[in-house]
Amino acid sequence: MENKKKLSLLQWTEGTTGSDLIDAVQRFENLGYHELWLPEIFGREPLSTAGYLLAKTERVRVSSGILNVFAHDADSAAQAANALAELSDGRFTLGLGVSHPVLVEPRGHNWILPAPKMRAYLDRLAVAPIESPLAKNPAPVVVAGHGPVLMRIAAEKADGSFVFLQTLETVKQARGILGPDKELHVAVRCILDADPVRARDLARRANAFYMSLPPYHKIWAKQGFTEKDWADGSDDLIDAICVWGDAETVKDKLEAYYDAGATHVVLYPANPTEEYRPDSAVSKQWAWDLLEALAPSR
Repeated sequence: MENKKKLSLLQWTEGTTGSDLIDAVQRFENLGYHELWLPEIFGREPLSTAGYLLAKTERVRVSSGILNVFAHDADSAAQAANALAELSDGRFTLGLGVSHPVLVEPRGHNWILPAPKMRAYLDRLAVAPIESPLAKNPAPVVVAGHGPVLMRIAAEKADGSFVFLQTLETVKQARGILGPDKELHVAVRCILDADPVRARDLARRANAFYMSLPPYHKIWAKQGFTEKDWADGSDDLIDAICVWGDAETVKDKLEAYYDAGATHVVLYPANPTEEYRPDSAVSKQWAWDLLEALAPSR
């Protein structure tokens, strides 16, 4: 893999205290990575965390990956994105997503279908009032979505798309929908282990929460997978949505995502000592063995 290709990380910060988090992100920055994406469920709020980490770093981008549009109205998101981009000299990307009913409704929000929700949100985002100084390098807006409807909305109204746990075929389809010029961030579950039994078992545990969600089933079914594949975590599905092997094998497999149309590949490591639960998406540990092995600065 050529170092000029943009390699990033999706990382939960909930398992790291504040001072240790600064050390971790500065270490990550020094490894030459392009961007750190901060998820949002019930832990650290990503916008305030991004501001804190942008103030403690110099080069790496720190972005919302992905901001729940039910939890933040469009005006507040637009104002936060401008402030973070302005104060960091353009090192912030506003990643937006509709999340899932199981994560939205417990917060007291009424679920709205993804396409009308995201379209209306982006329309308001574009005209939201901002009275603070405007960023010289505005925050790109990237829409998370695996299906063609949200991808078309991203192509029309945003700077790009963010896809997660999808096959190479879906990445190719996304590039076709987005056209040649939009950003395409592809998050890939990665396991640094060349043993197929051990690596796939870890992938099943790490992805159990996601494999229970109907929106993923819908997209995977279009690629020929069946209920048995996601219910059992079949080898075929695991190999199609995850990357595992030794460092060189992982690098080679990630190269295929760039070839399929990704402008940015986003590592999402699965950690062998993590206590994964099927009712939780959170992965709290930092996979330093993997990050060191794939470091763009090496």
